[in-house]
Amino acid sequence: MGIRQVALLGTAIVSAGMIAALTAPSVAQAQNEQFIPNLVYRTGAYAPNGIPFADGVADYINMLNARDGGINGVKIITEECETGYATDRGVECYERLKGKGPTGAAYFSPLSTGITFALTEKAPGDKIPLITMGYGRSDSRDGEIFTWNFPLLGTYWTAANVAIQYIAKEWGGFDKLKGKKIALLYHDSPYGKEPIAALDIMSKKYGFDFLQIPVPAPGSEQKSQWLQIRQQRPDYVLLWGWGVMNSAAVTEAGNVNYPRDHMLGVWWSGAEPDVLPAGDKAKGYKALMLQHPAGKFAVHKDLEKYVISQGKSMAKPEEFGQVLYNRGIINSMLGTESIRTAMAKFGNKPMTGEQVRWGIEHLDLNADRIKQLGFDGMIGPIKVSCLDHEGARLSRVHQWDGKEWKVISDWFKGDDSILEPLVKATADAYGKEKKITPRDCSKAS
Repeated sequence: MGIRQVALLGTAIVSAGMIAALTAPSVAQAQNEQFIPNLVYRTGAYAPNGIPFADGVADYINMLNARDGGINGVKIITEECETGYATDRGVECYERLKGKGPTGAAYFSPLSTGITFALTEKAPGDKIPLITMGYGRSDSRDGEIFTWNFPLLGTYWTAANVAIQYIAKEWGGFDKLKGKKIALLYHDSPYGKEPIAALDIMSKKYGFDFLQIPVPAPGSEQKSQWLQIRQQRPDYVLLWGWGVMNSAAVTEAGNVNYPRDHMLGVWWSGAEPDVLPAGDKAKGYKALMLQHPAGKFAVHKDLEKYVISQGKSMAKPEEFGQVLYNRGIINSMLGTESIRTAMAKFGNKPMTGEQVRWGIEHLDLNADRIKQLGFDGMIGPIKVSCLDHEGARLSRVHQWDGKEWKVISDWFKGDDSILEPLVKATADAYGKEKKITPRDCSKAS
C-alpha cells in the first residue's frame, strides 16, 4: 500500500465524518457531506513541525462534527495525504483528492510554499481555492491576478517588513539601521527565498547591509554557515527555517556563542519543536508570531470535551495548546468559516470549490465573531476582499525563556508603503507572463 496511492496508513481517517463513511452511509447522507482534504507530513525531517499542525487541523474538524454535526448541518469528511514536504508528492496528493466528495475538494492547504507554487498553476483550471495561511506566494495577496490563492493572516513580505520594524524599534529608530549588518539564514527552497525581495528593498531604503546565507535542505548540517556568521559578525540574524533546520540553527548559534536574543525567526521558526531540542542554548531566542501565542483559550475547552476526552485525537498531551497545534486549529477555523460564509449565499449544502472561493474572498471575522468561535486572544479581526487576499498584516514577537514562549512586543502592522508596490509589480509581471487578464475588483460581487 504505497503512499502515492493512499494516505499514510493509520492517519488517513482523521474525522468523525470519515469514520461514518466506513459504516456505509446512505446515498442521501453521502450527498450532504463536505470534503476537506488535508495535506500533511507526519514522516521525515519536517515531521516534528508537521505533526502538531496536522493534529490541530484534524481536531477542529472533529470537534465541529461532534458538537455541531458539521457546518450548518453538513458533515465534514476529511482525508490526510502524506507529502513528506516534497513538491511532487504534494501534487500527486492534490490530483488524487481534488475530486473526492459530492462536490469535490472545498479547498487545499498545502503547508508548503513549494507545493503552493506548483498548485498555483493548477487551481484556476480546477476551480479549487488554496488557503496558504502565513506562507506561499507573497504576491498572491493581489486577488486581481491570483484569484484562487489566499495567504491569510500574513505573507513572507509582511513578515520580513515586521521583522525589520521590530529590530529598528529595539535599536531606537530606523535611522539606527544605517551601517548595520543583517543576515538572512534561510532554507534553500522557494519558502526560504521568498523574503529576499522585500529585505533587499528595505536594505536599500534604510542603509543596512543584507547578507544572504542559504542552508541546503533539510538543514540539519549548518557548521559552514555558522562559521560564516562568526566571521561576518552580523548585528542580527533572521532565521527562515523549517523542521530540523530551526533547532539546528539555534544549537549552532549556541556553539559559536552568537547571542540568541539577536536572532529573530519567522513564525514558522518560532514553535516548541524549534527550541526544545536545543536545550539551554535556545534561551533568549526570538521569533515572529502569526498573531497567535501558545496557550489554551475558550476553543480548547470544546476541543477537550468533544475530541480529546473522547479519544478522537492523535495529538500528544503536550501538543495541546502549543504554537503549531494552535495554528492548525486556526487554519481549520478560517477554512470552515469560509465555507459557512459561502453557505450564507448559496445555501446550507456542500459547497463547490468555486463557491468556497467566494466565501474566502468575503470572509469577515470581527472581534465579536472571533469571541463566539472561542478564538478571542488568539487572532484579531480579518477581512478578506477581492483586492486583498491576505486579510490582515499584524504580528508580534515572542521569546523563549527556556521553558515557554513569552510575548515581548506590541503589535506591528505591515507597512504598505513598502509592501503594496512590491506586490503590485510582482503580481503584474506574473500576470503578463501567464497571460492572465486581471479582474476588475470594482465590479466583483
